[in-house]
Amino acid sequence: MDMDFLMSFIPRPRYLAQLESAVRRSPVTAILGPRQCGKTTLARLFSSGRKTTFFDLESQPDVQRLQNPELVLGSAQGLVVLDEIQVMPELFKVLRVLADRRESGSRFLILGSASPDIVKNASESLAGRVEFIHLSGFDLSETGTAAWEQRWVRGGFPKSYLAASDEDGMAWREGFVRTFLERDIPQLGILIPATAMRRFWTMLAHYHSQTWNGAELGRSMGLTSKTVRSYLDILSGTFMVRQLQPWFENLGKRQVKAPKIYLRDSGLFHALLGIPHLHGLLGNPKVGASWEGFVIEQVIQLIQPAEAFFWATHQGAEIDLLFMHEGRRFGVECKFSEAPTPTKSLRIAMEDLELDHAWIICPGPHTYPVDEKITVLSIKDVINEMRFPPRADGA
Repeated sequence: MDMDFLMSFIPRPRYLAQLESAVRRSPVTAILGPRQCGKTTLARLFSSGRKTTFFDLESQPDVQRLQNPELVLGSAQGLVVLDEIQVMPELFKVLRVLADRRESGSRFLILGSASPDIVKNASESLAGRVEFIHLSGFDLSETGTAAWEQRWVRGGFPKSYLAASDEDGMAWREGFVRTFLERDIPQLGILIPATAMRRFWTMLAHYHSQTWNGAELGRSMGLTSKTVRSYLDILSGTFMVRQLQPWFENLGKRQVKAPKIYLRDSGLFHALLGIPHLHGLLGNPKVGASWEGFVIEQVIQLIQPAEAFFWATHQGAEIDLLFMHEGRRFGVECKFSEAPTPTKSLRIAMEDLELDHAWIICPGPHTYPVDEKITVLSIKDVINEMRFPPRADGA
């Protein structure tokens, strides 16, 4: 069965609504995200029933059609979709000209997998004319929380999550890693041997959920800290890695200042560590780190805060995720335990950071309040029960 057809069974209403608003507001809308996360399928779902001209810039016939891009794109009506636009960065200047033609009723939807180049080109060429939508793989609001174990083990890439078996999903992810290293990275103009980047990516998986220590990682690879930092920035810029930044308070305490590192897709994390299924994951010493990264990504996708942080002191107090909502502070702790209890570390974070509420998210079956400001939250209830409490001032 065609994979695009299979993917149509996973509704993505939040992204479709974002697209609807963005296309209405801006002459150019950019969907950014890793390769194979569903950008093309989302664009086709959005364009269904609309007058649309579609260009796949990895297709040679479509590239030939754009030999005179200003003429071809300028004469197109309705929605114009340019898929994998990083292949033809010269189109950004053309889009700037066309976006400023007020007589044109066209709207441009550009899709791209290489965010550093696209954001740079779009920011320079399309300032004030483009709106960005960041697309990830499937999250729990799309797969349903009943399927959280499959989503955790296989990750959110559609072809991995929807595979017929864990073995098939693992094989797809292995192929994705090879293609990413051997084709996608060179297409960005980055001349790093695939074997070196694979080794770094795998070693980074062992540092997953830890604070960044470039000097230590560089020594273990025989590279300078500057070189490994450049490798990290490449993986961050291509949506493979999240650098969760530290939060600072003037507390008179020594606070951690380095970012924490997470592989954004739990399935790729498991593939790099050779973990094919849930049974293997549960017996792996990295299960807690895997759970932490998985939960943090799900919460960020659900809440979509403007910024997200972690907080930690050298004395041991910490909170895994800190974000703001309507001027108030909230925290998340990730505990791979059936019935976790608040730690002294969490209590200190609640007091020092003056958090309005904190959730301890766990795989257990029950959700229950610990006290007025702390809730143990089952991953199965994260969509329906992670609600912000009313303001104390009633506002």
